[in-house]
Amino acid sequence: MKHIEELITDGGEVTLGALAPFDCVASAADGSNALAMLVRRDGETLPALLKRLDRAIAAHYDAGSITDEVNAAND
Repeated sequence: MKHIEELITDGGEVTLGALAPFDCVASAADGSNALAMLVRRDGETLPALLKRLDRAIAAHYDAGSITDEVNAAND
């Protein structure tokens, strides 16, 4: 999970926990910018969620894309 490690080394943060109405969300941010917000899927293991988060961070680094499953689910 090199992209998570790189983000944290550069002063960013990763957060895991409940975020109503979701039981578990993984988010990544650098300073005040959200890079990714992922909702844990039914049956998804925590390591699998973290790997998806790592890929979402990589997508941000590579293409500037932001993955937001939290707000997309509420639309």
